[in-house]
Amino acid sequence: MDEAAEGTSSTSYETAAAEGGRGLHSRQKLANQLVGLICELGLNAGAHLREQHLADLLGVSRTPVRAALQVLAERGIAEARKNQGYFLAKPHHVLGKVEIAVPATPDKLLYERLVKERLAKRLPDSFTQTDIASRYGPDRITMHRTLALMAEDGLIARNKGHGWHFLPTLDSKIALQSSYEYRIALEPALFLFSTFKADREALQRARARHVELAAHPDIASLKAPAIFAIDASFHEMIAEFSGNVFVLQALQQQNRLRRLLEYNSYEDRGRVREWCAEHIAIIDATLAGDLDGASRAMSDHLTRGYRVTPPMRTEDR
Repeated sequence: MDEAAEGTSSTSYETAAAEGGRGLHSRQKLANQLVGLICELGLNAGAHLREQHLADLLGVSRTPVRAALQVLAERGIAEARKNQGYFLAKPHHVLGKVEIAVPATPDKLLYERLVKERLAKRLPDSFTQTDIASRYGPDRITMHRTLALMAEDGLIARNKGHGWHFLPTLDSKIALQSSYEYRIALEPALFLFSTFKADREALQRARARHVELAAHPDIASLKAPAIFAIDASFHEMIAEFSGNVFVLQALQQQNRLRRLLEYNSYEDRGRVREWCAEHIAIIDATLAGDLDGASRAMSDHLTRGYRVTPPMRTEDR
C-alpha cells in the first residue's frame, strides 16, 4: 500500500472533532495575544475593543478576533453589548498575570503519546501509519500532521521502502544531553545578536509571573504543566527578542522535547524557585541594558539546569 494512503479512513465526525480541537486552541491562543495587546496599549475598563482595529494590530482577520473576544467575555475580561460590540471589563494593570489555558490539540496529544511510548520502548524502531492507526485510532488528518511535525523535529524519518523509523534522538539520556548542549551554545548568544530587541513590557509581565510563582505559599500543589508553561514561555520570549524566526522555531522544537524529558525536574520545588530567581536575574540584566551580563547569566542558568535535571524515570514514560 502507498504510504500516503495508509491509515484508517476518518469519518466526518472525527475530522470535525479534530478541527474543533484545533479551533479552540487557536481561539484561546489568540485570546492570550489580545490580553497582551490590551496591556501594551494600556487600556482601561470600558474601552471599546473594536474588532477591525485589533485585527489590524495582530495581523489577522476580524473573524478570529471576534472568536477570541468571546473567550475574553466568557472569562469576564470583556463585556459583549448588544449591537455595540465588545468592551473591556477590567483595566490593563490587573491583566498582567492573566493566562488563558490553551487546550492541547489532537496533533499535540498524539505527538506526546508516541514520544512517551517510544521512550518506554513500547514502540519498535520501524512502523507504518497503519500500525499507528490500529494502535491509537487517530483520524488521518491528525496522524499526517503529527508525523510531519515529528519528522520536522528530527524524531522520525521515512524508510527507503515503506513506513517510518525512529531516529536516535529519542534515547532520553542522549536527547537530554544533546538538548542542553545545543541550548547552551545557542541561547546565551541571542542577547548579542544585532537584531536583538527586548520588549520591556513583556519582560515586566514575565518577571511578575516568576515572582508570583517563586513566592507561591503552596508551590507543591501546582501542576507540572503550569510550571513548565512559565519556564518554556520565558525561553521562547528571549528567542522572539532575537528577531530571528529560525531561532524561535528551534527553541519551540526544544520545548516540545523538554516537555516530555524534563517533567521530573518540576517535582523539585526548591529547584523551581532557584530557576525562577535565575530567570529574574536574566530579565533584570536585560531591562538594565546589560546584554553581556544577561548572556552570561543565561549560560550559567542552562549549565546548572543540565547538572541538576534528573533522568527520565521509567514510570514517567
